[in-house]
Amino acid sequence: MPSGQQARAQASQQARAQASAITPGGPGKPGGRPSAPEPAPADKVRALFGGHRLSPGQRRIAQYITDHLTEAAFLSITDLAERVGVSQPSVTRFASSVGFSGYPALREALQPIALSAVANVPGTREEDRRNELQAAVDAEIENLEGLRRAFTDTDQVLEIGRELARSVPLTILGLRISVSLAEYFAYAAKRIHPDVRLVSRGGSVAYDALLQSREAGGTWVLAFAMPRHSKEMLAAMRTARRTGLRVALITDAGLGPLAGEADVTLTAGTGSRLVFDSYAAPGILSAALLQAMADADPERTQLRLEKYEQAAEQHDFFLDD
Repeated sequence: MPSGQQARAQASQQARAQASAITPGGPGKPGGRPSAPEPAPADKVRALFGGHRLSPGQRRIAQYITDHLTEAAFLSITDLAERVGVSQPSVTRFASSVGFSGYPALREALQPIALSAVANVPGTREEDRRNELQAAVDAEIENLEGLRRAFTDTDQVLEIGRELARSVPLTILGLRISVSLAEYFAYAAKRIHPDVRLVSRGGSVAYDALLQSREAGGTWVLAFAMPRHSKEMLAAMRTARRTGLRVALITDAGLGPLAGEADVTLTAGTGSRLVFDSYAAPGILSAALLQAMADADPERTQLRLEKYEQAAEQHDFFLDD
């Protein structure tokens, strides 16, 4: 049998072994501190491209590289352009847009990530695609969380709703990709407001509509400006202000030329993880502003909603669910 001293030594060794086994990070890590989990190769690539505003065409390039990393990282610029279906200058501009001096520098950054992906036996393309779609949903959830925090103080939304409700006529402005949000808002606002005018074309058409709205007694324009922000939207907002209309702007950024032309700016983040942007937060912000308009004049709101329901029933607008 071991002596008392030997027994104590064995017990001490066993205790150290057990501590090493259960301590996060295991043996060989100073202080027993856990090491951060290694990001997946696809996450590394997304981080490489993240933080940059990319056009839909550039997002196609980014998505192809992410989905075909182990192959794309070793393609020539000619081959990559051919696989994605874009021009070689488009690939060069993409590399510059994500912070590289050119395509060779981008490829040099991608190759170590691709080699680690091969070593770690990456998941299937179907799994990568599913994760990318889930990442897009996660990004929109973050946008909604940001909007929820902004709604802690509802005074601004309620005040703008009252101002828009008082403006007769009320002009809703949305150009290019922002037309869909403007159309949604105008469609709903017409149910609770007596004179809503949608402007979805720029240039002289917008000028005429804005001038007529002001001459008819309108005081406010609600403008939707989602990225990519257009020069014609900036021109239309300047026109509105020159005619004497005040401008409330719903956009994704609180700073910039468009916000500088607005009397009031409400911001909501847009999803940019897919080829085209998604607008969960701007949609909720629009619905909140409609609610504020409805609450600003409850009697008018109730009367108009009842009249609409009567018309819908009389003319059989909707299916019986």
